[in-house]
Amino acid sequence: MSEQKLPTDFHKAVPEGDERERDICKRCDFIHYDNPKIVTGAVVEHEGKILLCKRSIEPRIGFWTLPAGFMELGETPMQGAARETYEEARAELIIGQLLGVYTVRRLSQVQMFYKAKMAKPGISAGPESEEVAFFDWDDIPWDELAFPSVHWALTDYEKVRGRTDFTPFGNPDKYKDV
Repeated sequence: MSEQKLPTDFHKAVPEGDERERDICKRCDFIHYDNPKIVTGAVVEHEGKILLCKRSIEPRIGFWTLPAGFMELGETPMQGAARETYEEARAELIIGQLLGVYTVRRLSQVQMFYKAKMAKPGISAGPESEEVAFFDWDDIPWDELAFPSVHWALTDYEKVRGRTDFTPFGNPDKYKDV
């Protein structure tokens, strides 16, 4: 859970009709809900290769990841995936079908990954990437992937590569409750 500093006129209590303790304003009874964060990203294939970004920021600096990050207010998950890919790899995308929705409960995150193609050629490292590259499937640095969800999305992508007739994936069975 994220730790957010609220003004001192908030107190913890269970609101009427609720079952969880929340932060409530002592003056106006406003309820502050601390909800999960949405991460959105893309599995980008170009000429049979997969785009990966080597992180230049924590967490997991120096490890490879799919282009992804936190959604911003006022954007759709697809817009967020395209924006994050541009920020990290300077790549302009055509966002396709939703590939998977993964949950990381211990971090209060919902992670959404889309299939995507390049809108036009060209990539370069953005400010959060040390390096960006397209990898042949057999050359993906599996032992150097930053997060389990990157592995899940890539594995699920390979199952439906070239297809549009699939239901989006979720956490692998052994990770249903992480």
